[in-house]
Amino acid sequence: MHTLGSTFVPPGFHAGGLRYHGMAPLVSHVLNLGEIEATTVAQLEIFDAAVKFARTEGIIPAPEPSHAIAIAIREALKCKEEGRSRAILFNLCGHGHFDMQATDYFANKLQDYEYPEHEVAMALAGLPVV
Repeated sequence: MHTLGSTFVPPGFHAGGLRYHGMAPLVSHVLNLGEIEATTVAQLEIFDAAVKFARTEGIIPAPEPSHAIAIAIREALKCKEEGRSRAILFNLCGHGHFDMQATDYFANKLQDYEYPEHEVAMALAGLPVV
């Protein structure tokens, strides 16, 4: 399982709803097999995507699936740029009706944050070798 360990404590930024410090064993396995790739999405892009989705589809997505929405938008724009037509599938779960941090987004109080690589290395160094 990919993880930063139980002692890892992330900084107090919103991160679009995600606070889990690891990745599910099945997801870790298919990543190791090369069947999927992992990527990151900054929280402002996540909120931008969620707002675009809500305005387009009439559904207010929860922050967690908004990561997938952001990647789906990236993929759609890439297809448009390349002149290709592809089916793009993502999972939408939950709704964002009670996401209180959204007020910070609309007030321009949220900022993107890139966690320092040396901090990630320190977290990983404390994990047992399996």
